[in-house]
Amino acid sequence: MRPLFAVLRVIAAAAITAAIVGQLLYSLDYRSGLGAKDVGAFLINFFSFFTIESNVLSVVALLIGAVLLVATKGVEGRWYTILRLVTTTYMTVTFIVYNLLLRNVELPQGTTLEWSNEILHVVGPLCVILDWLFAPGRGRLDWKHIWVVVIFPVVWAAYTLIRGPLVVEELSGVNWYPYPFLNPDTSPNGYLSVSFYVILIAAVVLGVGAAVVWVSRRRTNWPLRAPQA
Repeated sequence: MRPLFAVLRVIAAAAITAAIVGQLLYSLDYRSGLGAKDVGAFLINFFSFFTIESNVLSVVALLIGAVLLVATKGVEGRWYTILRLVTTTYMTVTFIVYNLLLRNVELPQGTTLEWSNEILHVVGPLCVILDWLFAPGRGRLDWKHIWVVVIFPVVWAAYTLIRGPLVVEELSGVNWYPYPFLNPDTSPNGYLSVSFYVILIAAVVLGVGAAVVWVSRRRTNWPLRAPQA
């Protein structure tokens, strides 16, 4: 079954890559039509979205995993299991946050490529979750590895809140934040509301990370799970 999962990982990585590139090109074209000229600033903003960063990470993890399934006996090294841990956690959080907080948020007409949006927020995360559950070779993690998953979100949140007041979006003329709930200028109680959402998301990240680690520690054999090293 290892070759099958290797192929599935490549297909999932290709779909996610197409979604990222598709949205990027679509946004560039849309902004160009409105007269935007600062491509560099837009690219930095585009890759400052947690969703985009999580999906880029998933492409890297899936492609590495496909190679490992073909080149080895399918038993993962600890480093790759940890990479899958953080990838699965972040993609699951992307799925949860989008569908609970952002799905019904109205965006300017024409700014979102619908098929890309669904892949990045729904299809991609589900592929990564199913891969964690059923792909062969998953290693057993220690509970201490839960703390690994919070490193990047903490750095990302700090980066976002520090950078936000310093960046003015070219078309709107207002400070740029990747998500409305992180914008103290538009939140009902300013930084108090933002702090609440940051703490809430941190709790979600830890909770999801704990669930992902718990799955790796299950002693019962999941379908298609390879022997542990």
